[in-house]
Amino acid sequence: MEDIDAVFLDLDGTIYLGEDLIEGALEFLNRCDKNGIKRFFLSNNSSKSVEQYVAKLQKLGIPAMKSDVLLSTHDLISWLHAFDYDRIYLVGTIGMQDMLQDAGLTIDAGDPEIVVLGYDTEINYDKISTASIHLHNGVPLVASHPDMVCPSPDGGLPDTGAYMALFEATTGVRPIHVCGKPQPGMIRHKIEELKLLPERCAMIGDRLYTDMAMATRAGVKGILVLSGEATRKDVEALGPDAEQMPTLIVNSVADLL
Repeated sequence: MEDIDAVFLDLDGTIYLGEDLIEGALEFLNRCDKNGIKRFFLSNNSSKSVEQYVAKLQKLGIPAMKSDVLLSTHDLISWLHAFDYDRIYLVGTIGMQDMLQDAGLTIDAGDPEIVVLGYDTEINYDKISTASIHLHNGVPLVASHPDMVCPSPDGGLPDTGAYMALFEATTGVRPIHVCGKPQPGMIRHKIEELKLLPERCAMIGDRLYTDMAMATRAGVKGILVLSGEATRKDVEALGPDAEQMPTLIVNSVADLL
């Protein structure tokens, strides 16, 4: 960490679990500040808006501003705009809907150009059936991120990847694109904006197939914490050239700096 100018921190399983801070997380963030290391919070979890994330971080005693938080929803919005989508049908939360509408996208349940799938903790059968009908009628699908489970103190909970499997089983349709980690754009735009060197940045997270894979694709160091999903056995099962291979493994962020 001596040659690191900025860290990109996963949240669920890395900084907190549910509503509880990982032990030593706040002290680690204070050490980042003391050492002049820029820190950004990164999450594939699209169930909350930026404002909701900032409120949660502040409630946990972590000083945070909107500019500190990078979400898969940001990546999704950029992708939708890049391909000129306007009318969407959303399987997602009110918080996610607010971000999409604030970005100029229109929620259209009757004649959408694309179905957008997020981590919907407010999901119901009406949303599932309406989305399925659109997919059967040839409307394409895009997902905010690929995570199969969301970490919690009680074990993994169904996340967007699980919903993708549901829609594929029901309609045979897979997303034409999956945003968020491990897509390197989640952090590369911030690295370029700040004129940082990728090799002097680190991605810290608890997942191999998102956090560590993105670190490799973005050319930054990948630091795996064992406070969330991945285990040492998962790492041992990787091939030597796997993009999910971390640069460093620690028990938690409490071990860093």
